[in-house]
This record gives sequence, C-alpha cells and structure tokens, in this order.
Amino acid sequence: MPDVKAPLRRVRGGVRRLGKRVAELRDPVALPTRPPVPETTVRLLVGPANFAGQGWAWARAAERVGPAVGAQAFAVLNDRIDFDADYAVPRETFVSPRWQRQQRAFVTRSYTHVLIEAARPVLGARDPWGDRCTGDLPILRDAGLRIAMVAHGSDVRVPADHQERYPWSPFADLPAARLRSLQINSTANRDLMRAHDGPVYVSTPDLLDDLPDAAWLPVIVDVNRWATGLPVMRRDRPVVAHAPSNSPMKGSDLVDPVARRLADKGVIEYRRVEGVPPAAMPGIYQDADIVLDQFRLGSYGVAACEAMAAGRVVVGHVTDDVRARVRAATGTDLPLVEATPQTLEDVLLGLVADRDAAAEKAAAGADFAAEIHDGRRSAAVLAEFLGA
Repeated sequence: MPDVKAPLRRVRGGVRRLGKRVAELRDPVALPTRPPVPETTVRLLVGPANFAGQGWAWARAAERVGPAVGAQAFAVLNDRIDFDADYAVPRETFVSPRWQRQQRAFVTRSYTHVLIEAARPVLGARDPWGDRCTGDLPILRDAGLRIAMVAHGSDVRVPADHQERYPWSPFADLPAARLRSLQINSTANRDLMRAHDGPVYVSTPDLLDDLPDAAWLPVIVDVNRWATGLPVMRRDRPVVAHAPSNSPMKGSDLVDPVARRLADKGVIEYRRVEGVPPAAMPGIYQDADIVLDQFRLGSYGVAACEAMAAGRVVVGHVTDDVRARVRAATGTDLPLVEATPQTLEDVLLGLVADRDAAAEKAAAGADFAAEIHDGRRSAAVLAEFLGA
C-alpha cells in the first residue's frame, strides 16, 4: 500500500530546510573556529567576562590542579581592551542565533565543568553585557555539567549597601540613572549567585560582604612579567604613579590634588596614566617607586597585585575587615600601605622621609604577590570543585 503521507513529509522537510536557509541568510555572521577540546577527564570552560584577563588566568590555574584537568577561557570581545583568551568572539557573533545553536551544542558536548563569570551567559544572548546566565543554567545542568560562579566586583557590589559600609564609596557621586542601573543589575546578580546550588567564588575579599557564603578565589598575576631588578625609593624625587582603570571608582578625583600638590613642591614626581594598553603597564609600574591604587572601594585587586609584583610601594585604602580576611585566609598581613583621601599626603611624606622602611614594604609586597597571587592558591581553591 503506497505511503500517502510520504509526499507531505517531504514537503515539510523542504519547508524546514528552506526556513533554516532563510535564517542563515538573515544571519550572515562568519562563525569562528572553536579550539580543540582538551583530551582530559575534567574539562573546564571559564567565561565569558575575562575582566583583566582573569578568566584566562583562572583557566591556567585550573590546569595546575593535576594532569586530569584541562581548561579553556572563553570571552566576548569588547573592542576596547581585550585580554588573552583561548576562544573569543565579537559581540555580533555572540548575539547570532546560528552561533548560539552551535555554542550550545559545543559546550554541552565538550566540557564537564563551567565557571561562569559575573553571572553572564556563556551560550549567547541578545545583550552580552546586560543579560544574565539564567537561561544557560538549566541547559548546562540537563547536560550534566557542574557549574560554579565567580563574582568580579561591580557585578555584585550593590551600591546602596556599599554606601552604608564605606565612607568614600564611589556610588554616592554617580548620576541617578547610572546608579539605578547598577543597583538593579548588581542586586539581580547577587541574588542569582546566592541562590546558586553550586560553588560560588569572589575575586576580592571585600565581596564577601555581598556573598558571605562564597569562597575567595584570588586574582592572578604573572609575577615574572612584572618583576624587575630596578631599585625602589632611590631617586631624589620618588616617582608616584596612578593608572586607574576606572577613575571614578578608584577615587582619582580625591588623590590627584594631593599628589599634584606634592609634585609642585618638588617632593615627588607624579605620573598620571590613563588609557594605556595592558602591554605597556609593566614598564609604567617598574619605572615608578610608589603606585597609588584605589581609595574608594576599600579593597585591592589586580592592579595592586601587579604593582606589588613589580616590587613597588603600593598605597591605597583597604578596610580593617578586608585586611583581617586576608590574614585569616593566608596567614599573612597584606603589605599594602594604608591611606585614605584624608591621610594620603602624610603617608606619602612619611614614605619619602623613611625610604628604607618604604623599600622593605615594597619587598614584602613582591613576596606577597608571588605567594598569594601567582595562581597556586587559586588552583587549590578550584581543586574541590574540579574533583581533582
């Protein structure tokens, strides 16, 4: 008996193929080649934020856990300052429905573990910098992947709460619309991470205020890249450098007048740096004596670790609570010279007056960066999640 439904099935199949072809013509994005998947038992994907290159650094740290672990860092390019990644795509690719279908199949079939940065989606989204990973989570879980999340900073730092805890909080001076957007997004990200049933990490210890049940996953710097044999605090006028990645958040408006006033008096040479590509930063720090970090957030991050690794005296505002957390986790005091906007001038004058003590602090900072922020401690933190 003839199959009377066969012609109908062929027509339907042709319609589906035509629909896919039309969609591809409407979505002409060239799809980049994905990297070979690690041939290991444990395969970790980290992404997609890669702020300050930390996604890539954590992937390399994960590989130090043991030979059974392979890791790759995925990032969405921002066309401003992009860092090393194993696989990176521009925004127009990330929002492409065709790429998203391929990404979903690739990730769910290739990896065993995912470390999601800043609650952002790894499988694609309409807005790579505004959407959250909420839609990714059930897909990844259903595929059997283990999921961890890591907060970087402003993604979960809730402005209203920060203003209550920190007297120099940068959020008090932001335009209302910007503040409202940060409040909404950070609260949503924080709540998502608090509800996550897997490991949650924070990149800096102050973020434990927002995610008290998280674990500290230290930021990582390439110590050898930043280290130098150049002397420190030997010049008649010590060079003081300030190179903020985000001037309003770092408190540049509070420290610039102080540093410039001392420079005008001939006490120091002040080098204010902004918009420099990452490749040029080691030379800037290595040629300084003192590096001014941040004075509004109450913590320290990648830039301070880079400056410490360069053997420079690092000055910034880190709260007593954050210093206590560092001491409890590492058994070591944070050798970052404490100063607030109110005390900065006296602190700088003291460093210039007692150069031997300042040089000792710089040496302690180099040791601290090498011991705490070279990737070994981060690998130890990730080991339990990776089961290796």
